[in-house]
Amino acid sequence: MLFGVQHPAAVVLIIFSAAAGAVVRRFLVRYSTNPLLQPFCAALLAGIIGALAVRYQLSSSLRLIAVCPCMILVPGPHVLNGMIDLAAVRVSLGAARLIYAGLIILAISAGLLLGLSLLNVSLPIDEPGRPVPLWLDVIAAGVAVAAYSIFFSTPLRMLGWPVAVGMLAHALRWWTLSVGAGVATGALVACLFVGLVLTPVARRFHMPFAAIGFASVVSMIPGVFLFRMVSGLMQLATGSNTTLQLLGGTLADGLIAISITLAMSFGLIVPKLVLNRLFDRAVRSKS
Repeated sequence: MLFGVQHPAAVVLIIFSAAAGAVVRRFLVRYSTNPLLQPFCAALLAGIIGALAVRYQLSSSLRLIAVCPCMILVPGPHVLNGMIDLAAVRVSLGAARLIYAGLIILAISAGLLLGLSLLNVSLPIDEPGRPVPLWLDVIAAGVAVAAYSIFFSTPLRMLGWPVAVGMLAHALRWWTLSVGAGVATGALVACLFVGLVLTPVARRFHMPFAAIGFASVVSMIPGVFLFRMVSGLMQLATGSNTTLQLLGGTLADGLIAISITLAMSFGLIVPKLVLNRLFDRAVRSKS
């Protein structure tokens, strides 16, 4: 919904593909503890279903049937925790978490592109998303936050805060984009709001900030840009369609993904660090 899906058949296929991927991951965990095999196979299945949808003309040029089931696999909490560690100068731990997240993203991208390539389908690198109305954006964001929280076994007592804050953050992002700001700026504004609201909430109710904070902004993770960038790099590597448009689109997708990730990390981490220091100082002064 957030990316502008328009046809009921596409929605049904996305739900089926994501559910089938979850079954595949649960089946594989019984036989292998490799953390890269599960997202690779789930993304491979999503790519095959997405390619079949293209073959039978059930998918638009956005390839949402292939991409959307892979979005839930992106290890956003690892990225956020890694950036928090780097901000706290825990360099080794932060680097390890970011490398681990990068390996998972690489496995997802490889599975998705392999599944698409089996039927000679590729991801478009410069296809713009479709705008959605504010009411639909806010409702879909709330559903996405709730689904992602449940996906990571979040206790029900913690579910209300990220859902409510995530919906407000998406409304703020929608407004920021509507006045002409870029996607990175919209993500920064939304994440600053989430960080300012959820940092005291996490302290007050003893909730893990990385869990509720990332869940609130999960739908802003630039997974689609990462997948398009990797697809563009693969096309450049094969040399089958090397053009300036392909090169520019691949570079643009990569820069957008990096800028959104940095903006989200900055927006979530800076309020947390500042408010925690202020709260700790207030506690010390009282004691």
